[in-house]
Amino acid sequence: MANGAALEQNTTAIWGGGRQPFGVSYGKMMMWFFLLSDALTFSGFLTAMGLYRFKFETTWPVAEDVFTHFPFLHGEHPLLFVALMTFILILSSVTMVMAVNAGHKMNTKGVTLWLGLTIVGGFTFLGSQAWEWYHFIHGDKGAVILQDNTVMYVTPIEGVKAGEIISIYELITGQEKPHGDHSEFQTADMIAAFGLNENMTLRMPGKGVQDEATGKATPITLSRAEALSKMKNAKVLQGAGMQANEYGNVLFADFFFFVTGFHGTHVFSGVVLNIIIFINVLMGTYERRGHYEMVEKVGLYWHFVDLVWVFVFTFFYLV
Repeated sequence: MANGAALEQNTTAIWGGGRQPFGVSYGKMMMWFFLLSDALTFSGFLTAMGLYRFKFETTWPVAEDVFTHFPFLHGEHPLLFVALMTFILILSSVTMVMAVNAGHKMNTKGVTLWLGLTIVGGFTFLGSQAWEWYHFIHGDKGAVILQDNTVMYVTPIEGVKAGEIISIYELITGQEKPHGDHSEFQTADMIAAFGLNENMTLRMPGKGVQDEATGKATPITLSRAEALSKMKNAKVLQGAGMQANEYGNVLFADFFFFVTGFHGTHVFSGVVLNIIIFINVLMGTYERRGHYEMVEKVGLYWHFVDLVWVFVFTFFYLV
């Protein structure tokens, strides 16, 4: 009887309410639920991008040929600026860890310092992303868009630069495009210059067709005669948008704007939340509550944003 009464009392204590699952507060558990649903959303976007990339594998733009700019540096630096952005965001995640750790120790000055640095890192990342968007939208080398909306690049048939992408600026002027130059050209000038340069032809964007024997991919290139025929009704295409993209398949630009824009919105939201928490820390709100759990909850969101960017960086830029 005694054992039965003890068992009943123990069962009542377990199922009687007032117990936190896994010792997690309601606020943190709700944050985990939100992050889980958000992870599924990002997974859907990246999966959709992967499916279309596989479908248009031979002509899908190569990120190393697209994201080559770096502020104040001349020449091409493939993915270097994107790598710097990634480093900044990961570093901000480290400062957030330090802020949460300081909160556990009730160290108000430490929370203020590390949370402030996290905010600076977030703003730096957003500014870098805006700079990247600006150059992507404005364009780099320019391209040729045919009558059927196919995007192609100008390339030498033979010589040292055979197969390389020649900018519309270089095609018309015969000189390499200066760093930061955003000259706009007329279609007639492009067609005339292409006709005079007998060593020029057109090639598709992307890595091209892979040779099964060597494993090396070769871009799809037109013959000189085919290129001249196509150029009769072609137009100059500069920059990238939702309807046309000088870098190749317009879906590449669509996914770039949507995926990085959706992530950028999350970063901006995280910065706003961090600023609100930062102000509350300065006002002593959490000191009076006796805990800094709110810093930890926002920290979970910030770490999630950083982790998602690692996947975006991997699957959009590197793979």
